[in-house]
Amino acid sequence: MIEAVSCGGIVIYRGKVLLLYKNYKNRYEGWVMPKGTVEDGESHEETALREVKEETGADAEIMEYIGSNSYSFMVPEDKVEKEVHWYLMKGRSYYSRPQTEEYFRDSGFYKYHEAIHLLKFPNEREMLEKAWPVYQRLRREGSWT
Repeated sequence: MIEAVSCGGIVIYRGKVLLLYKNYKNRYEGWVMPKGTVEDGESHEETALREVKEETGADAEIMEYIGSNSYSFMVPEDKVEKEVHWYLMKGRSYYSRPQTEEYFRDSGFYKYHEAIHLLKFPNEREMLEKAWPVYQRLRREGSWT
């Protein structure tokens, strides 16, 4: 078994959620949130910010840790057990551009109800559902300006 740790960002700007559309050889298709593998010597927060920047080009800042989820999948040589840590992030603009080297073909900001329906994976929908009330609380408190 291979163990892997990734970190990602739930990026919100002016009430809209940043998503990426991945299309890998027409076999793997769907909307996802930016995330990626922790590199040596990197904190979870650093990984999340780096992956958001690399995969979307977006500038963001971490507002709060949301939680983690786990899943497994098979690769030709073994089973991978992956744990993903998610951070709520405040975007600095609507700018985004998909990282085509990672097979991302589109990116953009979507209203919450659109993003929930677009997301391919239930575990990412779950994290967005957990993050949304935190985002609303931070706005009410004036922390999200």
